[in-house]
Formats: sequence, structure tokens, C-alpha cells
Amino acid sequence: MATTAPAALERLATPDGVSVSVSEWGNPAGPEILFIHGLAQCTLSFRRQYESDLARDFRLVAYDLRGHGLSDKPGDPAFYQDGRRWADEVRAVITGKRLSRPVLVGWSLGGRVLRQYLMHYGDRALSGVNFLACRPFEMPEVVGPGSQAMAEDRSRDLEGRIAACVAFLRACYAKPPGEADFVEAVAYNFMLPMEVRAAIGAWSTDPDAVRRAFGAVRVPTWVTHGRRDRLILPAAAAMTAAAIKGATISWFDECGHSPFYEDAPRYNRELAAFAVSAWSSGRG
Repeated sequence: MATTAPAALERLATPDGVSVSVSEWGNPAGPEILFIHGLAQCTLSFRRQYESDLARDFRLVAYDLRGHGLSDKPGDPAFYQDGRRWADEVRAVITGKRLSRPVLVGWSLGGRVLRQYLMHYGDRALSGVNFLACRPFEMPEVVGPGSQAMAEDRSRDLEGRIAACVAFLRACYAKPPGEADFVEAVAYNFMLPMEVRAAIGAWSTDPDAVRRAFGAVRVPTWVTHGRRDRLILPAAAAMTAAAIKGATISWFDECGHSPFYEDAPRYNRELAAFAVSAWSSGRG
């Protein structure tokens, strides 16, 4: 297994003035994969990808979404409830890092951000897309009990907020992480201000507009989902795949919301095969 230290952190400006923190690992000459993390997560979520053999063959890039990690955290809800701003953020990273036809991986909230990119910019600059344990169609019937509990939590005292955060994180896994990884995740979850979490929670997108955008997708599309996901139900994956011509689903029967972490060896193998195939098909 390769273990590669991240390149020096780079900050890139988005069109609305938000500065995001970007990291890069791996083979600078390899096919490119851009990872977009989930709610209250950060680039560290993908440690089991950038510290794996993927780094030998691929150029791996990840960034902290606005409001998260080391990126700027404006307090105005408008920065999180306008889909064009999310799309522009992704484009700013692709452009700023000079990525050439990357595969985009969107986990959880990152899948909704990836959706916004497709809605505003299409897939012309991409090799392929991986919707990872996410719900591009924000239908209430695909919201799992873990997400519902977090949405309904009204804690304002610190003790209550800590308890809600820990409960949310535990719901992210069917196979619990080790203590060190869990403690690290609790730490970076608390880098997301509560008012930003609330603003993102109030954001949604018209499902008919999503269907129109997905109907225009022509690059290879891979949908990955754990059957034991308690945050986003597996029906969300089927809904996504049905909307994109030729999309395929990979079910992780024993995994929850984080199959890329819970069964990293399998996910990494499948991602490598998908990325190589997507890159090759676009060059043919």
C-alpha cells in the first residue's frame, strides 16, 4: 500500500469570493480523480484512498467544501442555498488545479454538489462520475432514520450538540471505525459551524430540473451505495441510476453510508477500474 503525504495545501478562490482549501496526492501524470466529501466532513475522509495504491497510478485531488475543514465559512445562508455557487466552486477547483477530464466522486452532500455541477456545466469537461452514497433527488422517502434524527435535533447547548454530532457520525458506518479515526472525525465535524449546517439542511433543488440534467449525461456513471445505509436509503441509488442512461450500480451489502471507508480495498479496486475505463472511453 502506498502512503503519500499531501502536497502543500493550496487555496483557490471561487467566483463569489469564498476561498477553499485543496490537497493533492499521487501520480501527477495519471488519470485524475476529484473527491468531494459529505456534510461536516473534509478531505481527511478520503485517507483510505490517498494512502492506498490509488496514489501510485492516479492523480488524486480533494478539497474542503465551503463551510468545512480549512475552507472559508461565511455565515450568510445565501452562500449555501444557491446551487450555482456550489457548481462554480467545483469548476474553480477543476480550473485552478488544471484538471483534464477528471472523474468526479461525490459522497453524500458531495453528490448533491456534483449534481449542481452537472446542472450548470454539463459533463463536457469530465471523464466520468461516481455518485457515492448520496441523494441527488431530495425525496423525503429516501431519507434514512439517522439523517431524520439529525434534522429533528434542536439542541442548542454544547452537550446536546456534541451528542447529536456523535450520533450522526456513528450512523455513518455499519462497520464502526477505529477509535483514532472516529476521534479525528468528531474533531473535523465540529469545524462546521451549526448555522452553516442549518443553512445546508434548508437547501434543495427541483427534482424535474435534476432529471433534465441527468438525461443529458453521456459520460460513464457509476453509483455506489451500501445496503445498510442509515442516512440515505438504498432507494436513492436506484433513483439516480434510473435517471442516467447507462449508469451502473455497485451494491456494498455489508456497508453503511461510507463504503469507501468500510470496505476500502473493494471500493478502491472498483474506482480504479472505473476511472481507467472512463478515461479510455473518452479518448477513443
